[in-house]
Amino acid sequence: MSFYLIEAAAFVVAISILIAVHEFGHFSVARALGFKVLRFSIGFGKPLLKRTGRDGVEFVLAAIPLGGYVKMADEREASVAPEDLPRAFNRRPVWQRVLVLLAGPGANFVFAMVAYWVLFVVGIPGLKPVIGEVVPDSYVAHAGLKAGDEIVRVGERAVGTQEAAVLGILDAIVDGGRVQLTVRRDGAERALTVLVPDDKRRALTEPGAGLKGLGFSFPRPHVAPLVGSVVPDSPAAHAGIRAGDTLEGIDGNPISDWSGFVEFIRAHAGRNVTLDVRRGDSHLHLGVEIRAEREDSRPDAPLVGRIGVGPGGKPEWPPGMLTVERYPLLSAAGPALRQTWYNSALTVKFLGRMVTGDVSLKNVSGPISIATYAGVTALEGGTEFLGFLALISISLGVLNLLPIPILDGGQLVYQFAEAIQRRPLSPRIQALGQQVGIVVLILLMSLAFYNDIARHFN
Repeated sequence: MSFYLIEAAAFVVAISILIAVHEFGHFSVARALGFKVLRFSIGFGKPLLKRTGRDGVEFVLAAIPLGGYVKMADEREASVAPEDLPRAFNRRPVWQRVLVLLAGPGANFVFAMVAYWVLFVVGIPGLKPVIGEVVPDSYVAHAGLKAGDEIVRVGERAVGTQEAAVLGILDAIVDGGRVQLTVRRDGAERALTVLVPDDKRRALTEPGAGLKGLGFSFPRPHVAPLVGSVVPDSPAAHAGIRAGDTLEGIDGNPISDWSGFVEFIRAHAGRNVTLDVRRGDSHLHLGVEIRAEREDSRPDAPLVGRIGVGPGGKPEWPPGMLTVERYPLLSAAGPALRQTWYNSALTVKFLGRMVTGDVSLKNVSGPISIATYAGVTALEGGTEFLGFLALISISLGVLNLLPIPILDGGQLVYQFAEAIQRRPLSPRIQALGQQVGIVVLILLMSLAFYNDIARHFN
């Protein structure tokens, strides 16, 4: 099965699960409070499966798996039978409507917490945040960071993995550019302060730019120089390189690992080289012209060399780099709650700083990127996919609480306005709000698709 099919299948599974969780939150609270529920739908468009419950509720699985809804009796949308009027959405107390609207995002946060609970019980594998390389005259070099240091805290938050350290550093950059690090060096802890100028902070929030911009990297694994894939119509394909080939040298110089090979190729754009290749028992010498390409989508981005091959060797990490974060069953609840809260707060902060211009809009991702991450994590295993679901569930919960009229957050604004003025907003104002909400969502989705396409073609 091609990776694109895996991406599509994993995306549909992930989105369907999270939409079902979200809509079940609305559905369960609405039924518990006595609302008249007409339909529970996963997806939009033509129904693929439909079943009617004993209480008359239609359960639908529709053709377009990009959303869902819970339809309730509401006089603003259609006529309601006289016996159902007391159970219509618009006639229920405001506080009950608020609870129903909050229940969808709330279910997403609860799902994330349960997912993290399971992950912490099973054990979350990670890599220790040990510094691999420090660029001279960089921000971190001025702060005193050295190769071999292990980051143990960012600010007041303890970090045990590279992922946690990176999130903490990005959080500090967004908060003002003063990154407080505690590192372990030669068995002793040292406090370091990395200062990022205000005019450089936004650039460091672009995807993948943070560590490079600060001036350090984590150690890379040793990967054998084995070719795993060859891009069609690439320089490597034209030269006759095949998946399964072992790269032994470039112009007679030996190759020891994949990263060294990549660095050489990137640094020699436009050059013709001879690759020494072992294929089975044969030794081949294949001429390749290294293609010069932009490093990213910016017109002023530097040119780098590429030949169109992907690695086939498995990464081998230095001893002691791998770590597993694991807790007993009951003890895992606390870390799961903290992880959910931290990721939720960080998502809200990043969204807010995007509005103010302090965080790059390139962080907005759409269906293409989500599908790619879904496919990658699905291939990596169940724990990775569950962690991905937890993160996307948090994003879905936060997104739905935004004060955009066609989302739950916008409907909450309507309810609060009605409670304050003691009468519903006029139909004209509500219709105008819906139109504004649609325009805002179209703009957000356009930005997300643009970012997705830019990343994809990079």
